[in-house]
Amino acid sequence: MEYNSQVKNRLKRAEGQIRGVLHMMEQGEDCRDVVAQLNAAKTAIDRAIGVIVSTNLEQCVRQNVINGEDTSEVVKQAVDLLIKSR
Repeated sequence: MEYNSQVKNRLKRAEGQIRGVLHMMEQGEDCRDVVAQLNAAKTAIDRAIGVIVSTNLEQCVRQNVINGEDTSEVVKQAVDLLIKSR
């Protein structure tokens, strides 16, 4: 699978947020602010997972349809990935 710039940008944003959290911790910032930034990073990662799984699912379903194959297993695997990511 080829990962597009949208996914990479989401992960770069999360990476920056994590660096920011570490800096906040080093500066002794309030725990509520640290947790808020951690939640923002977690949301960015969750969204990246969603984009990756949905893009892969779309590609796999298309390929299965072209090949005349059943798509139910591909969909089940995508749902399993999303469940495991929670």
